[in-house]
Amino acid sequence: QVQLVESGGGLVQPGGSLRLSCAASGGTFGSGTMGWFRQAPGKEREFVAAIRWSGGNYNQHYTDAVKGRFTIARDKAKNTVYLQMNSLKPEDTAVYSCAAHSSRLILSSIWNGENYSYWGQGIQVTVSS
Repeated sequence: QVQLVESGGGLVQPGGSLRLSCAASGGTFGSGTMGWFRQAPGKEREFVAAIRWSGGNYNQHYTDAVKGRFTIARDKAKNTVYLQMNSLKPEDTAVYSCAAHSSRLILSSIWNGENYSYWGQGIQVTVSS
């Protein structure tokens, strides 16, 4: 049974940093796609970032709102994906969820959470002074 467990969330001041981790067990996603989504109160879930194996490399993809501030990376040996979040803003406040799919999603599919097979339970990130 596949499980995704997030950690690293919490409260941080504007301009600060956090690193989220998502440890996968019960399955491997080395050639698949792993991503992060977030949902703020009263808003729809939105895509944040994804990393997928393509052409012999891991490619990273980001929503415009986090480009230049967030970095997604993975440790294949640990079956873990990370989201390094820098220069955090109050509008980054949300529940962040890790998602995974065993095979490589085509680029046009990574933005839609419905295309991912597995989800973590979510973790709160609050950016506030």
